[in-house]
Formats: sequence, structure tokens, C-alpha cells
Amino acid sequence: MTIPASGHLYVIAAPSGAGKTSLVKALLQQEPSARFSISYTTRRQRPNEVHGRDYHFVSHTEFEAMVAAGAFLEHARVFDNYYGTARAQVEQLLSQGTNVILEIDWQGAQQIRKVLPACRSVFILPPSRSELERRLRGRGTDDEAVIQRRLRDAASDMSHWAEFDYVVVNADFAQALAELHSIVLGQGEALRAGRPGLQPVISELLAT
Repeated sequence: MTIPASGHLYVIAAPSGAGKTSLVKALLQQEPSARFSISYTTRRQRPNEVHGRDYHFVSHTEFEAMVAAGAFLEHARVFDNYYGTARAQVEQLLSQGTNVILEIDWQGAQQIRKVLPACRSVFILPPSRSELERRLRGRGTDDEAVIQRRLRDAASDMSHWAEFDYVVVNADFAQALAELHSIVLGQGEALRAGRPGLQPVISELLAT
């Protein structure tokens, strides 16, 4: 598929609890010309979420009908629920020259890279396993079984970091935001995934 686009698609992924959603929201405040691609999901709406702002909340039946109709650029199952990116919305924004921010998981990022190989992908990591657990518990939205499952799945998610163009370590929120913003501004060469300075963090996060 060829899209005559002048806008850039930024695919941002992370393990649950790394701070991805907060960083993306802050980035969009700093870069108002960029647009956020609102995903579709079958998961339950949280009290602080708004339909059409955070996600398009749909039933499993509605989601499956959209899959059958080819309405998604990517879709994946995460924690027993489905998430997907609407094709029409992204294509329209890119064709208008608008930069699009897409917040998805690594499975979706793989699919997007196949369809739109010119996309720029960013993986956000926590600074340590202990900090990741602290953040997950600090949410106050999940029971112990869900937290333990998220921690197990986070280890699997983080093993895909090298598939991305850039990696941002969210140890300090302000610094991580500045780094993410620099990538969107086309100034992120120092944040490439292959940089040697990442190895100590990666080794600690992926140690078995």
C-alpha cells in the first residue's frame, strides 16, 4: 500500500507501567500540530477515561466486524482484550501533512512497520524492574493477580526493544519527555536503539 503522505507517523510502544500514556499526553501538549490516533478497544472503560478521547470503546462483536471489513492498520490482543488502529483516520491525517502519534504495543508496531515502513518507532523503557513494579502498584486500579501478570508480560514486551528505531528510558519524566519531543522534531540521533549506553539498563530489565 502506498500513501502519498508528507506527514510522519510516530509509533510509540512500551511495557505496561513504563509511563507511555503520560508521556504521549504531555508530548501532544508541547507539540499541538501533531495528532493522536485514538485506538479502538474492547477493554472496560476506566473511570477517568472518555470515549472518543482516550479510546473508542466497542464490543467484541463490533471489533470483530471492523477486522473483517479491513478497517484496521493493525490490531492485537492484549490482556484478554483487543486493540486496533483505524486505517482511515491515520491515512487521512498523513495525507494532509500532519504528524500522527500512535500509542500501541509491540505487536501492533510490528504490523505497522510492515504496512508503513517509513514510520518512526520509539520504545519507552522503565529505569528498573523495581520501579516498574512500583508504578504498576501505584495506579491502584488492578488487583494482585493482574499486577503479577502485567509484570510477567512486561518482561516479554521489553525483549522487543531492539526492533524499534529509538529507545527512551523514563527514569525522570521531564527528561524522558524532552527526549521524546526531540525525536518528533527530527533531532533524536543520540537516542537510537543501538547506542552502547543502553546496555546496563537492558541487562537489568531482561535478567532472568
